[in-house]
Amino acid sequence: MNTPRTAPTDTTPYEALGGAPAVRRLVERFYQLMDELPEAYTVRRMHPESLAGSADSLFDFLSGWLGGPPLYSQKKGHPRLRMRHRAYAIGTVERDEWMLCMTQALTEQVADAALREALIDTFAHMANHLVNTDDSASACRHANPVN
Repeated sequence: MNTPRTAPTDTTPYEALGGAPAVRRLVERFYQLMDELPEAYTVRRMHPESLAGSADSLFDFLSGWLGGPPLYSQKKGHPRLRMRHRAYAIGTVERDEWMLCMTQALTEQVADAALREALIDTFAHMANHLVNTDDSASACRHANPVN
């Protein structure tokens, strides 16, 4: 899993974003968009009614992935994204809807254009890696989402 890179400095993306408060705002906006955008209907169906657990897991993951405290690994071990998402049929529709929400959240929350583009590119690579079916708009294969 590749951590996004910024300009050659000692500043991590986590720090460049503004630390925990900024990562929390990004996650909150991401899930708010997923909840509100009709274009995100398919990916939203894959999540539980309350997005609180998903938001906590994404915050924990992004914290470590962006170079901050490794909260997710401390709580749940190695992220193993493909394995943890294997229970869900993720096709291009789900990937694109997820990326729509993340791209908009990043566009709204990250003022530094170079950092924003690096993050969008890296998230797109990660989202492509999670596609596990040729079926678009496929249903969830598991009743309880993995957090």
